[in-house]
Amino acid sequence: MSIGSLICGGIAALIVAITTSAQAETRTLRFQSAYPASSTIYMSAETWAKRVGELSGGRLKIEFMPAGTIVPAFEVLDAVNKNVIDGGHSTVAYWIGKHRAGTLFGDAAGGPFGMDILDYVGWLYEGGGIELYRDYYRVELKTNIEVIPSVTSANQALGWFARPVESWADLKGRKCRQTGVTAEVFASSGMSTVNMPGGEIVPAGERGVIECAEFVGPAEDMGIGFQTIWKHFYPMSTHNPATIVDFLVNGDVWNSLAPDLQAIMQAAASEATLRSHIRKGKLDADALDKMRNEDGVTVHRTPDDILRNILASWDEIAKKESESNAFFKKVYDSQRDYASKVVPAKRLIQAPYNLGADHYWPEAK
Repeated sequence: MSIGSLICGGIAALIVAITTSAQAETRTLRFQSAYPASSTIYMSAETWAKRVGELSGGRLKIEFMPAGTIVPAFEVLDAVNKNVIDGGHSTVAYWIGKHRAGTLFGDAAGGPFGMDILDYVGWLYEGGGIELYRDYYRVELKTNIEVIPSVTSANQALGWFARPVESWADLKGRKCRQTGVTAEVFASSGMSTVNMPGGEIVPAGERGVIECAEFVGPAEDMGIGFQTIWKHFYPMSTHNPATIVDFLVNGDVWNSLAPDLQAIMQAAASEATLRSHIRKGKLDADALDKMRNEDGVTVHRTPDDILRNILASWDEIAKKESESNAFFKKVYDSQRDYASKVVPAKRLIQAPYNLGADHYWPEAK
Protein backbone atom coordinates (compact mmCIF):
# COMPACT_ATOMS: atom_id res chain seq x y z
CA MET A 1 0.00 0.00 0.00
CA SER A 2 1.35 3.43 -0.94
CA ILE A 3 2.01 6.22 1.54
CA GLY A 4 -0.70 8.26 -0.20
CA SER A 5 -3.20 5.49 0.32
CA LEU A 6 -2.24 5.24 3.97
CA ILE A 7 -2.65 9.00 4.44
CA CYS A 8 -6.01 9.05 2.66
CA GLY A 9 -7.16 6.06 4.65
CA GLY A 10 -6.05 7.71 7.88
CA ILE A 11 -7.86 10.95 7.07
CA ALA A 12 -11.01 9.03 6.17
CA ALA A 13 -10.85 7.12 9.44
CA LEU A 14 -10.34 10.37 11.36
CA ILE A 15 -13.36 11.97 9.67
CA VAL A 16 -15.49 8.95 10.51
CA ALA A 17 -14.29 9.07 14.12
CA ILE A 18 -15.03 12.80 14.45
CA THR A 19 -18.44 12.41 12.82
CA THR A 20 -19.29 9.47 15.05
CA SER A 21 -18.17 11.41 18.13
CA ALA A 22 -20.23 14.46 17.15
CA GLN A 23 -23.27 12.30 16.57
CA ALA A 24 -22.75 10.62 19.94
CA GLU A 25 -22.64 14.00 21.66
CA THR A 26 -25.85 15.27 20.07
CA ARG A 27 -28.59 15.58 22.69
CA THR A 28 -32.25 16.51 22.53
CA LEU A 29 -33.85 17.72 25.76
CA ARG A 30 -37.59 18.04 26.31
CA PHE A 31 -38.66 21.25 28.04
CA GLN A 32 -42.21 22.23 28.92
CA SER A 33 -43.30 25.75 29.78
CA ALA A 34 -45.94 26.80 32.30
CA TYR A 35 -47.06 29.43 29.76
CA PRO A 36 -49.33 29.11 26.71
CA ALA A 37 -47.82 29.24 23.23
CA SER A 38 -49.59 32.56 22.54
CA SER A 39 -47.70 34.41 25.29
CA THR A 40 -44.67 36.56 24.56
CA ILE A 41 -42.87 34.95 27.52
CA TYR A 42 -43.23 31.59 25.78
CA MET A 43 -42.01 33.06 22.50
CA SER A 44 -38.91 34.46 24.23
CA ALA A 45 -38.22 31.01 25.65
CA GLU A 46 -38.50 29.52 22.17
CA THR A 47 -35.85 32.02 21.09
CA TRP A 48 -33.64 30.74 23.91
CA ALA A 49 -34.11 27.16 22.73
CA LYS A 50 -33.22 28.16 19.18
CA ARG A 51 -30.08 29.98 20.35
CA VAL A 52 -28.94 26.97 22.36
CA GLY A 53 -29.09 24.92 19.18
CA GLU A 54 -27.24 27.55 17.17
CA LEU A 55 -24.51 28.22 19.72
CA SER A 56 -23.90 24.51 20.25
CA GLY A 57 -23.59 23.87 16.52
CA GLY A 58 -26.52 21.49 16.73
CA ARG A 59 -24.99 19.36 19.50
CA LEU A 60 -27.78 20.32 21.91
CA LYS A 61 -31.38 20.67 20.78
CA ILE A 62 -34.26 21.82 22.97
CA GLU A 63 -37.71 20.48 22.16
CA PHE A 64 -39.85 23.23 23.67
CA MET A 65 -43.53 22.67 24.50
CA PRO A 66 -46.32 24.93 25.85
CA ALA A 67 -48.21 24.50 29.11
CA GLY A 68 -50.26 21.34 29.40
CA THR A 69 -48.46 19.35 26.69
CA ILE A 70 -47.22 16.77 29.19
CA VAL A 71 -48.19 18.11 32.64
CA PRO A 72 -50.38 20.99 33.91
CA ALA A 73 -48.65 24.35 34.40
CA PHE A 74 -48.51 24.10 38.19
CA GLU A 75 -46.86 20.66 38.01
CA VAL A 76 -43.82 21.66 35.94
CA LEU A 77 -41.50 21.81 38.97
CA ASP A 78 -42.34 18.30 40.16
CA ALA A 79 -42.13 16.95 36.61
CA VAL A 80 -38.60 18.32 36.22
CA ASN A 81 -37.54 17.06 39.63
CA LYS A 82 -38.80 13.54 38.81
CA ASN A 83 -37.33 13.74 35.28
CA VAL A 84 -40.72 13.27 33.65
CA ILE A 85 -39.38 16.10 31.49
CA ASP A 86 -35.75 17.16 31.16
CA GLY A 87 -36.48 20.79 31.87
CA GLY A 88 -39.17 23.35 32.59
CA HIS A 89 -39.92 27.03 32.20
CA SER A 90 -41.93 28.95 34.77
CA THR A 91 -42.11 31.64 37.42
CA VAL A 92 -41.31 30.69 40.99
CA ALA A 93 -44.64 32.27 42.02
CA TYR A 94 -46.38 29.08 40.92
CA TRP A 95 -44.91 27.07 43.82
CA ILE A 96 -44.91 29.55 46.68
CA GLY A 97 -46.99 27.00 48.57
CA LYS A 98 -43.92 24.78 48.81
CA HIS A 99 -41.75 27.48 50.41
CA ARG A 100 -42.73 31.12 50.85
CA ALA A 101 -39.22 32.49 50.36
CA GLY A 102 -39.79 31.85 46.67
CA THR A 103 -41.70 35.12 46.45
CA LEU A 104 -38.40 36.97 46.92
CA PHE A 105 -37.04 35.50 43.70
CA GLY A 106 -39.00 37.66 41.32
CA ASP A 107 -42.46 38.12 42.82
CA ALA A 108 -42.06 40.60 45.68
CA ALA A 109 -43.86 43.93 45.95
CA GLY A 110 -41.80 47.08 45.77
CA GLY A 111 -38.78 45.43 44.16
CA PRO A 112 -38.32 44.70 47.04
CA PHE A 113 -36.88 47.79 48.74
CA GLY A 114 -37.45 50.02 45.72
CA MET A 115 -35.40 47.98 43.24
CA ASP A 116 -36.43 47.98 39.59
CA ILE A 117 -35.84 45.03 37.29
CA LEU A 118 -32.23 45.99 36.48
CA ASP A 119 -31.44 46.47 40.17
CA TYR A 120 -32.98 43.09 40.89
CA VAL A 121 -30.94 41.31 38.21
CA GLY A 122 -27.94 43.15 39.65
CA TRP A 123 -28.68 41.64 43.05
CA LEU A 124 -28.89 38.19 41.45
CA TYR A 125 -25.49 38.39 39.78
CA GLU A 126 -23.59 41.03 41.77
CA GLY A 127 -25.17 40.71 45.20
CA GLY A 128 -25.10 36.97 45.85
CA GLY A 129 -28.69 36.32 44.82
CA ILE A 130 -27.98 33.48 42.40
CA GLU A 131 -26.29 31.40 45.11
CA LEU A 132 -29.31 31.89 47.36
CA TYR A 133 -31.62 30.98 44.51
CA ARG A 134 -29.80 27.71 43.92
CA ASP A 135 -30.03 27.01 47.66
CA TYR A 136 -33.77 27.68 47.48
CA TYR A 137 -34.25 24.87 44.98
CA ARG A 138 -31.62 22.41 46.18
CA VAL A 139 -31.64 22.87 49.96
CA GLU A 140 -34.98 24.43 50.91
CA LEU A 141 -37.19 22.63 48.36
CA LYS A 142 -34.90 19.57 48.36
CA THR A 143 -35.15 19.18 44.60
CA ASN A 144 -32.64 17.85 42.13
CA ILE A 145 -32.82 20.93 39.92
CA GLU A 146 -30.47 23.48 38.34
CA VAL A 147 -32.09 26.90 37.98
CA ILE A 148 -31.18 29.29 35.16
CA PRO A 149 -32.81 32.73 35.59
CA SER A 150 -33.89 34.20 32.29
CA VAL A 151 -36.72 36.15 30.73
CA THR A 152 -37.84 39.25 32.62
CA SER A 153 -41.29 40.79 32.51
CA ALA A 154 -40.30 43.94 34.42
CA ASN A 155 -43.07 45.97 36.08
CA GLN A 156 -46.38 44.12 36.02
CA ALA A 157 -49.72 45.81 35.55
CA LEU A 158 -52.31 46.21 38.32
CA GLY A 159 -54.72 44.43 36.03
CA TRP A 160 -57.89 44.35 33.97
CA PHE A 161 -61.32 45.08 35.42
CA ALA A 162 -64.96 44.86 34.42
CA ARG A 163 -65.58 48.25 36.03
CA PRO A 164 -63.31 51.13 37.07
CA VAL A 165 -61.33 51.12 40.32
CA GLU A 166 -61.39 54.33 42.36
CA SER A 167 -59.30 53.42 45.41
CA TRP A 168 -57.74 50.65 47.52
CA ALA A 169 -61.05 50.28 49.36
CA ASP A 170 -62.80 49.88 46.01
CA LEU A 171 -61.01 46.55 45.49
CA LYS A 172 -63.01 45.00 48.33
CA GLY A 173 -65.29 42.20 47.20
CA ARG A 174 -63.90 41.94 43.68
CA LYS A 175 -63.09 38.40 42.56
CA CYS A 176 -59.74 38.59 40.82
CA ARG A 177 -57.03 36.26 39.56
CA GLN A 178 -53.85 36.64 41.60
CA THR A 179 -50.97 34.27 42.37
CA GLY A 180 -48.49 33.64 45.14
CA VAL A 181 -47.95 36.06 48.00
CA THR A 182 -49.26 38.81 45.69
CA ALA A 183 -52.70 37.31 46.31
CA GLU A 184 -52.23 37.92 50.04
CA VAL A 185 -51.20 41.52 49.39
CA PHE A 186 -54.42 42.21 47.52
CA ALA A 187 -56.53 40.12 49.89
CA SER A 188 -55.70 42.67 52.59
CA SER A 189 -57.87 45.13 50.64
CA GLY A 190 -60.81 42.75 50.89
CA MET A 191 -60.35 41.42 47.36
CA SER A 192 -61.39 37.80 46.79
CA THR A 193 -58.44 36.17 45.02
CA VAL A 194 -58.36 33.10 42.76
CA ASN A 195 -55.13 31.32 41.83
CA MET A 196 -54.77 29.93 38.30
CA PRO A 197 -52.09 29.71 35.58
CA GLY A 198 -52.03 32.21 32.72
CA GLY A 199 -53.63 29.94 30.16
CA GLU A 200 -56.78 29.54 32.28
CA ILE A 201 -57.47 33.24 32.90
CA VAL A 202 -59.45 34.16 29.78
CA PRO A 203 -61.70 31.06 29.92
CA ALA A 204 -62.40 31.85 33.59
CA GLY A 205 -63.28 35.42 32.65
CA GLU A 206 -65.58 34.24 29.88
CA ARG A 207 -67.45 31.99 32.31
CA GLY A 208 -67.74 34.76 34.90
CA VAL A 209 -65.63 32.88 37.44
CA ILE A 210 -63.55 36.05 37.90
CA GLU A 211 -64.33 39.72 37.22
CA CYS A 212 -60.75 40.98 37.08
CA ALA A 213 -57.25 39.65 36.58
CA GLU A 214 -53.57 40.51 36.61
CA PHE A 215 -50.99 38.59 34.60
CA VAL A 216 -48.02 40.49 33.18
CA GLY A 217 -48.56 43.68 31.16
CA PRO A 218 -50.04 45.19 27.98
CA ALA A 219 -48.51 43.02 25.26
CA GLU A 220 -48.47 39.78 27.22
CA ASP A 221 -52.04 40.15 28.45
CA MET A 222 -53.41 41.06 25.04
CA GLY A 223 -51.58 38.12 23.51
CA ILE A 224 -53.87 35.76 25.39
CA GLY A 225 -57.02 37.84 24.94
CA PHE A 226 -57.68 39.91 28.07
CA GLN A 227 -59.02 42.79 25.96
CA THR A 228 -61.88 40.60 24.74
CA ILE A 229 -63.19 40.21 28.31
CA TRP A 230 -62.38 43.36 30.29
CA LYS A 231 -62.42 46.97 29.11
CA HIS A 232 -60.71 48.81 31.99
CA PHE A 233 -56.94 48.45 32.18
CA TYR A 234 -54.57 49.80 34.87
CA PRO A 235 -50.94 49.41 33.70
CA MET A 236 -49.18 50.97 36.71
CA SER A 237 -48.58 49.04 39.92
CA THR A 238 -46.07 48.43 42.70
CA HIS A 239 -47.00 44.81 43.41
CA ASN A 240 -44.49 43.18 41.09
CA PRO A 241 -41.82 45.47 39.61
CA ALA A 242 -39.27 42.71 39.00
CA THR A 243 -40.27 39.31 37.67
CA ILE A 244 -37.88 36.61 36.53
CA VAL A 245 -39.00 33.55 34.58
CA ASP A 246 -36.67 30.58 34.97
CA PHE A 247 -35.45 27.59 33.04
CA LEU A 248 -35.32 24.56 35.33
CA VAL A 249 -33.13 21.59 34.42
CA ASN A 250 -33.22 18.19 36.08
CA GLY A 251 -29.99 17.86 38.07
CA ASP A 252 -28.99 14.50 36.60
CA VAL A 253 -29.61 15.80 33.09
CA TRP A 254 -27.60 18.93 33.88
CA ASN A 255 -24.65 16.98 35.26
CA SER A 256 -24.64 14.73 32.20
CA LEU A 257 -24.04 17.68 29.88
CA ALA A 258 -20.56 18.73 28.82
CA PRO A 259 -19.38 21.92 30.59
CA ASP A 260 -19.46 23.91 27.36
CA LEU A 261 -23.11 22.94 26.77
CA GLN A 262 -23.98 24.04 30.29
CA ALA A 263 -22.25 27.36 29.62
CA ILE A 264 -24.13 27.73 26.32
CA MET A 265 -27.49 27.24 28.06
CA GLN A 266 -26.59 29.90 30.63
CA ALA A 267 -25.23 32.34 28.05
CA ALA A 268 -28.31 31.94 25.85
CA ALA A 269 -30.48 32.61 28.92
CA SER A 270 -28.59 35.85 29.63
CA GLU A 271 -29.09 36.87 26.02
CA ALA A 272 -32.80 36.04 26.27
CA THR A 273 -33.05 38.16 29.43
CA LEU A 274 -31.63 41.21 27.66
CA ARG A 275 -33.58 40.71 24.45
CA SER A 276 -36.91 40.18 26.21
CA HIS A 277 -36.39 43.27 28.35
CA ILE A 278 -35.54 45.61 25.48
CA ARG A 279 -38.25 44.12 23.25
CA LYS A 280 -40.93 44.66 25.88
CA GLY A 281 -40.93 48.47 25.63
CA LYS A 282 -41.98 48.57 21.98
CA LEU A 283 -44.39 45.64 22.31
CA ASP A 284 -46.15 47.29 25.26
CA ALA A 285 -46.35 50.66 23.48
CA ASP A 286 -47.94 49.03 20.45
CA ALA A 287 -50.33 47.07 22.66
CA LEU A 288 -51.47 50.20 24.50
CA ASP A 289 -52.13 51.92 21.19
CA LYS A 290 -54.12 48.97 19.86
CA MET A 291 -56.23 48.44 22.96
CA ARG A 292 -57.22 52.11 23.02
CA ASN A 293 -57.88 52.61 19.33
CA GLU A 294 -59.10 49.22 18.16
CA ASP A 295 -60.37 47.23 21.14
CA GLY A 296 -62.37 49.84 23.05
CA VAL A 297 -60.29 49.56 26.22
CA THR A 298 -60.03 52.51 28.61
CA VAL A 299 -56.52 52.85 30.05
CA HIS A 300 -56.53 54.37 33.54
CA ARG A 301 -53.89 55.82 35.84
CA THR A 302 -53.74 53.71 38.99
CA PRO A 303 -54.81 55.69 42.10
CA ASP A 304 -51.86 56.62 44.32
CA ASP A 305 -53.42 55.13 47.44
CA ILE A 306 -53.45 51.71 45.75
CA LEU A 307 -49.75 52.00 44.94
CA ARG A 308 -48.93 52.98 48.54
CA ASN A 309 -51.18 50.39 50.18
CA ILE A 310 -49.65 47.58 48.13
CA LEU A 311 -46.24 48.46 49.61
CA ALA A 312 -47.61 48.79 53.14
CA SER A 313 -49.40 45.45 52.91
CA TRP A 314 -46.28 43.74 51.56
CA ASP A 315 -44.10 45.23 54.31
CA GLU A 316 -46.37 43.67 56.95
CA ILE A 317 -46.37 40.28 55.24
CA ALA A 318 -42.58 40.30 54.81
CA LYS A 319 -42.02 41.37 58.43
CA LYS A 320 -44.12 38.51 59.79
CA GLU A 321 -42.56 35.99 57.42
CA SER A 322 -39.04 37.07 58.41
CA GLU A 323 -39.87 36.37 62.05
CA SER A 324 -40.80 32.74 61.40
CA ASN A 325 -38.85 31.74 58.28
CA ALA A 326 -35.05 31.79 58.60
CA PHE A 327 -34.32 31.36 54.90
CA PHE A 328 -36.84 34.05 53.96
CA LYS A 329 -35.08 36.41 56.37
CA LYS A 330 -31.66 35.50 54.96
CA VAL A 331 -32.73 36.34 51.40
CA TYR A 332 -34.69 39.43 52.45
CA ASP A 333 -31.74 40.80 54.43
CA SER A 334 -29.45 40.20 51.43
CA GLN A 335 -31.82 42.17 49.20
CA ARG A 336 -32.12 44.96 51.77
CA ASP A 337 -28.34 45.27 51.99
CA TYR A 338 -27.92 45.44 48.20
CA ALA A 339 -30.84 47.84 47.72
CA SER A 340 -29.61 50.12 50.51
CA LYS A 341 -26.60 50.92 48.34
CA VAL A 342 -28.02 50.79 44.81
CA VAL A 343 -31.46 52.38 45.12
CA PRO A 344 -30.43 55.64 46.88
CA ALA A 345 -27.46 55.97 44.50
CA LYS A 346 -29.65 55.57 41.42
CA ARG A 347 -32.12 58.12 42.79
CA LEU A 348 -29.25 60.60 43.19
CA ILE A 349 -27.66 59.84 39.80
CA GLN A 350 -30.68 59.53 37.53
CA ALA A 351 -33.17 62.27 36.78
CA PRO A 352 -36.78 61.16 37.32
CA TYR A 353 -38.09 59.42 34.19
CA ASN A 354 -41.16 61.64 34.17
CA LEU A 355 -39.01 64.76 33.85
CA GLY A 356 -37.99 63.97 30.29
CA ALA A 357 -41.24 62.20 29.43
CA ASP A 358 -43.37 65.15 30.53
CA HIS A 359 -41.11 67.66 28.77
CA TYR A 360 -41.32 65.95 25.38
CA TRP A 361 -44.57 64.04 25.67
CA PRO A 362 -46.93 65.89 28.05
CA GLU A 363 -50.00 63.90 28.98
CA ALA A 364 -53.32 65.02 27.57
CA LYS A 365 -55.45 66.84 30.10
